[in-house]
Order: sequence, then C-alpha cells, then structure tokens
Amino acid sequence: MNIALIVFIVLFILVFIIRIPIALGMFMSSIFYFSLAKGPMADISMVATQFLTSLNSSFVLIAVPLFVFMAEIMNSGKVTDMIFSFATALVGRRRGGLGHVNVVASIIFSGMTGSALADASGLGMMEIRAMKKHGYDDGFSCAITAASATIGPVFPPSIPMIFYSMLSGASVGALFMGGMLPGILVGLALMAYIAYIANKHQYVRGDMITFSQLILVTVKAAPALFSVVILLGGIYSGIVTPTEAGALASLYAIIISVFVYRSVGWQDFAGILAATVKTTGILSLLVGSAYVFSYIVAIERIPGIVAEFLLNVTQNKYLLLLLINITFIVLGMFVDTMTIILVFIPIVLPLVQALGIDLVHFGVVITLNMMIGLSTPPFGMLLFVVSGISGTPLKVVIKSIAPMLIVLFGVLFLITYVPPLVTFIPNFFGM
Repeated sequence: MNIALIVFIVLFILVFIIRIPIALGMFMSSIFYFSLAKGPMADISMVATQFLTSLNSSFVLIAVPLFVFMAEIMNSGKVTDMIFSFATALVGRRRGGLGHVNVVASIIFSGMTGSALADASGLGMMEIRAMKKHGYDDGFSCAITAASATIGPVFPPSIPMIFYSMLSGASVGALFMGGMLPGILVGLALMAYIAYIANKHQYVRGDMITFSQLILVTVKAAPALFSVVILLGGIYSGIVTPTEAGALASLYAIIISVFVYRSVGWQDFAGILAATVKTTGILSLLVGSAYVFSYIVAIERIPGIVAEFLLNVTQNKYLLLLLINITFIVLGMFVDTMTIILVFIPIVLPLVQALGIDLVHFGVVITLNMMIGLSTPPFGMLLFVVSGISGTPLKVVIKSIAPMLIVLFGVLFLITYVPPLVTFIPNFFGM
C-alpha cells in the first residue's frame, strides 16, 4: 500500500467516525489521494473528469429526479388517502386488518414511487395514526410501517435498482421485473406474521363494507391506481424506457393531483419542485463523489484484491453469497443505501461476475438486503422516520421490529438461494 492509498482509507474511515456528510467526505478523501499519488492515472484533473463523467454517463439516471418528483407529488396530494382507503376496503375486515392494510398500501404505493422513505413518510403517518386509534400498540404500529416500507424499492419501480443498473450494466427493465415476485413475497410474509400477532393479541377486526361501498372506493381510487398501469405497463410493454415512463407517470401525477383530486395548488407545486431539486442535488453530489471514489478503487485494483481474497477463502458461490449478504447487512446497519450502492457494489461486482452469478438476480438480492438495512438497528433510517413522525421512542420501535426482521431475513435467504424467484419473470418476457 502506498502513502496516498493509506491516507485515502484513513480519511474515509474518519468520515464515518466524525459524521461528515458522506458525499463531502468521499470528495475530500479523493482530493487528498490525488494530491499525494503519482502517475498518469492519478492526475488531480481526474477529480473533475470523473465527477462530470458520472453525471453524463447514463441516460437512465434522468429517471431518478423524475421518480423523486413523482413521489413528492403523490405525497402532497390526496393520492395517499385514496390508496389507503382502497387497501382498507380490500383487506381491512380481517383481524388485525389495519396491519394488512399497511402492507397492501405499501405494495401499491411502491408501484408508484420506488422509495422506501417516501412510503414511510407519506403513507406512514396516516397508517400509524389509524392503527393507534383502533387499539394497536405504538411499537407494533411503527414497526410494521417501517418493515412494509422495505417493499418500496424491491417492487418496481426502484431508485436503487436504477443506480445498480448504471454500475453493473444489467437491464433496468429486467431488474424491475425481477423485483416483482420478491416484493410480493415480502408482503405475504409480513401479512402472515401480522395474522399470527393479531390472533395472539386479539386485535380488532375492521368495519364490514358492502359491495357497493367497495365499488365506490375503487372508482375514487382508480385515477391514483392507474399511475401504476402507466408506469409498469409502459415499461414492460416496451412502449417506453424506464426514464420515459418516469416522465409520463410524473405528468400523470400532476394531472390527477391538480385536476382530479384538486389537492395541489401553485404554492404546493413550488414546494414540490424545491424538494425535488434539493433531493436531486444531494443525489447528484453523491453520485459524482462516488464515481471519483470508485475510480481510485479501480486504479488501486481493490476489487481484484477483494475477489482474490474471498476466492482463497472459498470458491463455493453459495457460501460467498452468504458472506456478501452478511457483509452488506452489517454495512446497512451503519451506512446509507446510496453509499453502499455507489461505493461497495463496484468492489464486489468482479467477484459476482467471476462466479457466474446472474447480475439481475444479484441486483434484486442486494436491493432487498439494503432495504432490510434501513430497518435494522442501530442506525436504520426507517426506524428514525417512523419514530419521528409518530413520537414513539426509538427503543420501543426497535423492540417491536426485531421479529419482523427475522421474517425479512427469511425472504432474503429464500431469494438468494432460489434464483428463479427473481429471474423467472424477466426470463419469461425474454429480458
């Protein structure tokens, strides 16, 4: 190891210790590296070159601000209300019905936004408030909201999958299709756990609704639900690319929020645009800094070193998948999702390719892995979100979500070692 690489690694570790924003920390570490390194590949001008290249390298990246914008629109209008009402009409009658509503609403909402945090912060407050009102304890209400939000980026569309596609070259459409069955499996597994807990604690049943009431709720929710058809139908039919689908769905979200539900005015629209620009700016800075960081990792041949080390430990791909899953789960406890994707995915991709692991399969597995990390103590972001919006102490949320994490890990283990659960739908459509 040369002095430049040592300084680079030490500074990067300090970023986490002293809690510097990760994008700024990666950028500063990279500048120090290029200031000390020698050779034609380590010229200081590469900082600017790699940073700008990252933002111009992939057309699919344009989909990210579009999905962010759509999530903001959906959360600002009555769309979340309509989704919640529709899910309540479908499954709210069961014992522990609002817990089931929580999961079903998350699956529907995830088909619009592709963001776990948008799900938890948008639908979350409504779900938690309703569950508390009907006698569910605070910890369970918050925990199921956080756990069900993990479905967001697994079930299509998915912002993390877009970034993974950019790094790996895997088809975005195939990744989206590959996430459908695992997303549904997560929902079913959580609903099975809810049914067990509801019977154990004798949670109340929801109100019975008539067929005419169901039809009325469905009609009211239809404009919101149709956004899923536009988004996923457009992509899977091949009519539009994921980026174009994001643009169409964003336009449709504006139309239904402004003209159908009349819930977004010009003042609201300005705030939505400001929030979208802020989030996009943060992500762009993170992507640019991560590209510079990854360039350093590449020229120092770190991925090859890691792959060689792990292959010396074992060449059994099933054991290596287990090691990778454990590593990323631990990372997810302390590091945010985008940092894991942009910094650590490029390190393990050569190993994944050397073992002949399908990139779509691996992408979906690692996406679910990272989403579980968002709900895993001590620093899972979803835990802080549901605790903050509900006023429930964090330790209460952590205690209640522990059994749900076991359920989520079970699904992760299943899709890791049964690849057709991921690859069947993409293969069926020839992607």
